[in-house]
Amino acid sequence: MSDPMILIPARLRATRLPGKPLADIHGEPMIVRVWRRAVAADIGPVAVATDSPDICAAVEAAGGRAVMTRDDHPSGSDRIKEAADILDPQGRHDVIVNVQGDFPTLEPVAIAASMIPLADPEVSIATLVGLITDDEEKLAPSVVKLVGSHVTPARLRALYFTRATAPYGEGPLYHHVGIYAYRRAALDRFVSLPQSMLEKRESLEQLRALEDGMRIDAMIIDHVPRGVDTPPDLDRARAILGTHAGA
Repeated sequence: MSDPMILIPARLRATRLPGKPLADIHGEPMIVRVWRRAVAADIGPVAVATDSPDICAAVEAAGGRAVMTRDDHPSGSDRIKEAADILDPQGRHDVIVNVQGDFPTLEPVAIAASMIPLADPEVSIATLVGLITDDEEKLAPSVVKLVGSHVTPARLRALYFTRATAPYGEGPLYHHVGIYAYRRAALDRFVSLPQSMLEKRESLEQLRALEDGMRIDAMIIDHVPRGVDTPPDLDRARAILGTHAGA
């Protein structure tokens, strides 16, 4: 865990919000906002992995680094695997942190926290969750829940991920935040695996890792950034960032 790299996958093809990575948020494209937050995490070099020359140009115009990848990747994990091999063919970076390009409100401290579980050599992939406090989110299939057991008060070992309301009964529910810190070997293995049965059923790629026996642990954070998938999501992100100095 000595030398991480942050990679941000981004593509223009989004059905609900076309051109999403380049959507303007207070004078900057959303992908640049995400890149700035990843840089502020201060855990290693940052690059955007994209199949779009326009996204590449926007990032480079802001002083960032972007790498062009193929346009036929089925997931962001496959895209960052290609980017990692291009940028670091020798494998010097032993952890690859996948920060989604549609999380402009993700706090830099949360990005750094995503790596903490990898201090345990038994953990292959690390991620984040937040406590669900809204009753509507408890029932929403769009809100992915992590079912897990506590390793420490602030860390869970993932047993399952689901779009259903789970686990049943009284107790906290945890909203999964889609950021992953992969050991390099775990990323290589993950993208080599075929899609699993539960992954297809829930439409959640992290289930492929669990079904293969990989261990995923999650840190509990005190805020749950919502991804930008629709015009209302974009309005909400603009409102949140508009309340911060420098937005």
